Amino acid sequence: MSDFPSHPASPEPLPQRFFARSALEVARDLIGCTFLFGGAGGRIVETEAYRQDDPCCHGFRGKTERNAVLFGPPGHLYVYFTYGMHFCANIASEDEGVAAGVLLRALEPEYGVEDMVARRGMSEPRLLASGPARLAQALGIGRTQNGLPVWEPPLAVLPRPAGAPAPEVATTARIGVRGNDQKPWRFVDTASRHLSRPLSRTPILPSG
Repeated sequence: MSDFPSHPASPEPLPQRFFARSALEVARDLIGCTFLFGGAGGRIVETEAYRQDDPCCHGFRGKTERNAVLFGPPGHLYVYFTYGMHFCANIASEDEGVAAGVLLRALEPEYGVEDMVARRGMSEPRLLASGPARLAQALGIGRTQNGLPVWEPPLAVLPRPAGAPAPEVATTARIGVRGNDQKPWRFVDTASRHLSRPLSRTPILPSG
């Protein structure tokens, strides 16, 4: 299986400088892009932003061996293990030395779908990668991929197709975040049926 899907325009993966910006900008601009690992993946439809001054960010209390990738350089995959069961994939952003990143929460399966079905043990398209743990499992992402650059094989983030209409992006509170930390830092494609949680259950918040 090739690392990248066939594409009429043969787009180059987004360069590292794309990720060397505010995590909020990167999280929004990733909606509609294509994320691939080893030829499997699809269009990103849901992300969340995390920054170092945010108590929910893994780097809030400082740099450790476990969270070092989150501190940069930007554009590297930060993979963490949660609940003793699941891996989740993030892309480090902002300047090196600053803990910031974008959690990949959901994508629409388009490439390597048979492999994704085999890894997940189910075939319902809307459930294959609708949630960060499902996404990582469907693509086969684990601890070994922690620290890999997302602009080089076996990873790639491809830009939105040229000429395609830009997705309508809405912002909501992040999933599982409560209290005073309910910032509008979850970004979703409002037309997608592959979200981890429907917009009807997560009210849209002003993005300012």
